[in-house]
Amino acid sequence: MLAIKRLDIIEARLLIAGATEKALELGVPMCIAIVDESGNLIAFERMNGGKTSSVTIAQDKAFTAAAAKKATHDYNAVNIPGSLAFGIHTEVGGRISSVGGGLPVIVGGEVVGGIGLSSGMPQQDMDCAQAGIDYFEAQRILMKVD
Repeated sequence: MLAIKRLDIIEARLLIAGATEKALELGVPMCIAIVDESGNLIAFERMNGGKTSSVTIAQDKAFTAAAAKKATHDYNAVNIPGSLAFGIHTEVGGRISSVGGGLPVIVGGEVVGGIGLSSGMPQQDMDCAQAGIDYFEAQRILMKVD
C-alpha cells in the first residue's frame, strides 16, 4: 500500500498568500493555482485584474510542475525544434506547460503538489511562484510542521 503526502487546503492558502504578496509588490494581478501531487486542483485565486486567459494557464502550469515533478521553465529549455522533447507541450491534452511560472512543492524530498501563476511576464510568474513556496516553507518552520 502507498502512503501519499499531499498538500491540504490550509497549506494551499499559505502558498497563495505568499504568491499574492509578491504579485502586489510587483503590481501584477495574478491567477494562482495550487494542485495536489497528481495535478488536481486544490485551490485557485484570480486577483482583481488577473487575466481571464490566465485562469487555465496557471492551472496547467501547476499541473505540469506537480505531475512532472519539475519546474515548467525546465521544459522550456528543451522544448525547441531539434530537441527530443520538442512538442512536449502537446502531450496530456495540451496541459503540459513549458512557460515559466510553475514549480513543484517539495516537502521532505517528496513532491506534494504544485503552484502555477500566470498574468505577468514569465519571470514575474516565476518570481511569484517562488515567493509562494518561500512563504509556505517559512510558515512550516514557524509552525514546526514535519
